[in-house]
Amino acid sequence: MRKKHLITCSVIVVMVIISALNIFSTTPVVPAVKHISFIPSSILFSKPVEMVEDAYNFADEALPLDDKKVDFKLKKSIAKHKFRNIQSNVLHAKADKLFPIIEPILKAYGIPDDFKFVPLVESGLREGTSPKGARGIWQFMPGTARTYGLKVNRRTDERLNLRKSTVAACRYIKDLYNEFNSWTLAAAAYNNGSIKLERAINRQNEDNYFRMSLNRETGSYVYKLIAMKEIINKPEKYGYKNFYSYNQKPLPFLAAAYNN
Repeated sequence: MRKKHLITCSVIVVMVIISALNIFSTTPVVPAVKHISFIPSSILFSKPVEMVEDAYNFADEALPLDDKKVDFKLKKSIAKHKFRNIQSNVLHAKADKLFPIIEPILKAYGIPDDFKFVPLVESGLREGTSPKGARGIWQFMPGTARTYGLKVNRRTDERLNLRKSTVAACRYIKDLYNEFNSWTLAAAAYNNGSIKLERAINRQNEDNYFRMSLNRETGSYVYKLIAMKEIINKPEKYGYKNFYSYNQKPLPFLAAAYNN
């Protein structure tokens, strides 16, 4: 009797297994679900890239805006260059005429595009020769101009030649970068001279432009370049509306440079 009971149980177990196999064989195979990467809500609901406040920089060297002193100096410099203070579109007019010639030369020499704003800061709203003798849009001193291949004598002054002076400026800026290994320091040295800047670095044991204590002109120089970059690239944001176009004739103070 016990033996029959065991046989019966075995038969039942086998039937259950067969039944289960039949069920699975008729059930459609569901493909495995691939891993789904979920986008964090912080990214999903963040502002579009174009709406996020731009990071201020010069030649891709960022400003430490968490430093209140740096933030204040930058805002002050930008405010000085707004239309309500300048009351003129001459800076945009000069950019309109100069940049198409300057940009490809900078690129050819491996100089960051942001250095095209140097002539706007150097010559500003005025043209001519500085009290110290600097001349041209790059404001070369006679000695530096000759060092970098420009003719400067009683009959010829190639500091006024836009293309030649830009090539000389590129060679000079590249030498400054090789000396200081920083584009911001290269810009500062362009303004103040490499010897004076080197002395300041050694004296202060500091090679970060934004943390250095420099003379008033050089200490604000890179901030002016960034401010110029802002107002030229985003004119309407800073109150400029009536811009010059490339179709207009060169302004009088650029005629000599275009004819050379």
